[in-house]
Amino acid sequence: MSVTIYHNPACGTSRNTLALIRATGTKPKVIEYLADPPSRDVLMWLIERMEIAPRDLLRQKGSLYADLALDDEKLTDHDLVNAMMEHPVLINRPIVVGPRGVKLCRPSELVLDVLDQSLREDFTKEDGELVRAHG
Repeated sequence: MSVTIYHNPACGTSRNTLALIRATGTKPKVIEYLADPPSRDVLMWLIERMEIAPRDLLRQKGSLYADLALDDEKLTDHDLVNAMMEHPVLINRPIVVGPRGVKLCRPSELVLDVLDQSLREDFTKEDGELVRAHG
């Protein structure tokens, strides 16, 4: 099965996740979701597969979350998905679809849970943190 990452190259966690995928020898399909956002059906499928609520996928950093008052508990799942569809920057990242499931990979090493391949050697993240290969 192939691996797909919904990626934002401006995000360090997303860059680390992509590098970790590649460090396992896997060649993922990379979707830069800000330029090519998922359809509503795909977004709902991702949320269902991750077994999370739409609110759990919202990116709270940045002013847009506050400007749209998305912390309002009265907002329905439908309202939150609508906000993510209208403003893809609100979709937290990176999301990885792998042979062993779908996961929001924060922190980046969570990606190893959905891949068939293990790290070939220890990996150093951009901030210097070490992710050990298990072998």
